[in-house]
Amino acid sequence: MTDNVVHLFKDPTIEEPTTPAVPLKVAPEPSQRSRPVRVFIRTRRAVVGAAKHEKTRTAARVTVRHGAYVLGGTRVTVRRAWDGRTGARYERLLRAAEAAGNYEAAGEWEERLHRFRSERHKRRMDLLTAPQHVAKSAAIGAAGGIGGLIAIGIALAIATKDPADVFTPLMALIELIRLLVVIVQIVWGPLMAVGPFLALAGLWAVGRQRATAPQWALPVNQRSDDAGAPITPSIVVTALRDLGIAPLRKAIKEMGDAGAAMLGPIRIAGCGVEVDVTLPSGVSTAEVQQRRKKLAENLNRHEHEVFITIPEAARTVRLWIADSGALDEPIGPSPLVTDPSMTADYVKGRAPWGLDLRGDAAELSMYQRMLLITGKSNQGKTAALRALALWLALDRRVEFRIADLKGVGDWGMFDGLATVLIQGPTDEHVISATEMVEGIVAEMERRVQAPPGTKFDPLIGIVDEAQVAFMCPAVGKDKRPYGGSKATSRYFMAVRKIHNQGRAVDVLLWEGTQDPTDQNLPKLVREGAHTRISLVLGTESQARMALGDSAVDGGAAPHLLRQGLDKGTVVVASDGIKIPAGQPSITARTHYIDDTAAAEVAQRAKDLRDGVTTLAAVEREEDDRDPLGDIATAIGDEPRMFTQDVLKRLTALAPETYGTWTNGDLKRVLEDVGEEPKKSHGRMVVHRDHVHRALANRDTDGSASTAN
Repeated sequence: MTDNVVHLFKDPTIEEPTTPAVPLKVAPEPSQRSRPVRVFIRTRRAVVGAAKHEKTRTAARVTVRHGAYVLGGTRVTVRRAWDGRTGARYERLLRAAEAAGNYEAAGEWEERLHRFRSERHKRRMDLLTAPQHVAKSAAIGAAGGIGGLIAIGIALAIATKDPADVFTPLMALIELIRLLVVIVQIVWGPLMAVGPFLALAGLWAVGRQRATAPQWALPVNQRSDDAGAPITPSIVVTALRDLGIAPLRKAIKEMGDAGAAMLGPIRIAGCGVEVDVTLPSGVSTAEVQQRRKKLAENLNRHEHEVFITIPEAARTVRLWIADSGALDEPIGPSPLVTDPSMTADYVKGRAPWGLDLRGDAAELSMYQRMLLITGKSNQGKTAALRALALWLALDRRVEFRIADLKGVGDWGMFDGLATVLIQGPTDEHVISATEMVEGIVAEMERRVQAPPGTKFDPLIGIVDEAQVAFMCPAVGKDKRPYGGSKATSRYFMAVRKIHNQGRAVDVLLWEGTQDPTDQNLPKLVREGAHTRISLVLGTESQARMALGDSAVDGGAAPHLLRQGLDKGTVVVASDGIKIPAGQPSITARTHYIDDTAAAEVAQRAKDLRDGVTTLAAVEREEDDRDPLGDIATAIGDEPRMFTQDVLKRLTALAPETYGTWTNGDLKRVLEDVGEEPKKSHGRMVVHRDHVHRALANRDTDGSASTAN
């Protein structure tokens, strides 16, 4: 019924609008919902990829580089113009001279500044009257010029008999001026168009020449390495300011010269530079020393390329800063290898050992100096010690007795050069080495008992890897240990005796050891060495044991050397080497002499001598000895030998038996068999043939006089 009512009131002439059907909303597929997100992600990736593309980066670097050239060139040009027009340059140099404490130069720059200002004032005053002078000069010049041209025209008219030629020169000048104006009108437009570009090109060239672009914008082959940048006062002051020491940073900020007054002159020192820094009040030298690594990094250097020492001046540290990478370069061969004619002098000579950090020769005197060298294994300790012995071997007066307790042949070239050569790491070798040192003690005591003024040939005892001897657990029949650091230790007590008295009679002991500690290198032994040398060590405490507290407090730092990279680099505390005034030690790089070259040097030393019989070990007494047979062993292959040399070799052979022997004891044994020593050229000698004849003729039962 409702529909009928609606139709009754509806006008049939009016068309009813049709309502479109509303479609049902159907949920899109999952793939359709994620499509806009995926498009966004792909677009973002494309943009990021394009931004990170190498071509984009190259274009950005080119744009920044050339823009920086123009801006930097503008800055440089403006500053040059400002310096040329004002006294800024003189004021800058005046402040720098005052900061450096060079008041003479400061006075000279002040005088130049005053002269510049006076001349500038005079020029400005002259400008006030310049227009009058210019106008007057122009009027006079124009009148004179026109008059001259008319005079030329008159002469020309007389010559041509044409009155019109009087004005010909003047008209020619006017035509020339018109032509110049035409040329300027033609050129002016293009010149104004090209001029700005020429100016930009000029500024770009100045900026490129002064390298005003940032490093990252330069091509790879043109980028400079900051690590190799030269050391300047501003770099040093900035490095000190950024050390993290608050009083130092505050003092630098408060200084009117920005800290330049702290610095002495920067001097070239070998493969680096050296500068003294006077610290402000409230800053100790120890604080700067403790920050060596940070200071090196602030100076764009590695830690091993910066050395801090304490000179004599109060509150002053001396910085030695190496050229980047210079310490990794080899220093060249030893003069021992390159100069076959080189000889040695124990008393007055110095061993050509290497070069110090300043590039000067590091030469070491060994006259009456006990020596101790320490360092980690495989860092060049034996090579450094052997180089000293090889040089000293070129003095034919020097006798060597060597115990190599590593036993790998490092000292093998001394066979035939040393009177005793023990090589091996076992307890048996330590026992032999101990008895060798005790034999050196016996020789020292014999010399001490000689009349005053008696001259002796130098006797050098060398114990390499001495920690093996100190750590040896072996005990002798008398219940005394060979190793250890107590008063009952045979090796320790023998070393102490040599340290106490040996220097006076030219009996010296050199020791080499690894990683010094109180267990393998007792304090009394360390302190007894006059020359103390250290290679790479692990800790500061070991460095103090090796070199002493005063050397480490003064800047010696073998524990900061690089293991494996600084082989052969030594820190030396000794009065036998030239050390800069006020420093307790010096760091040097030693020449490396390999085994082949060492054998050649040793052969030259052997050629200087008459021949040396080397004992491979010191025999220990277990039964009664045969003195006559031992005398024959001591003489060896030599046809004859001085009685003093026979006694030395007998002492080395059996120190407990022959250590107290005198010439009278030797003479008694030989007289008993009818072959007493004979005199040759004023000295008593023992003939080899006589001894062998006595051995052949003695009783058939083999009895012989025994030692008492």
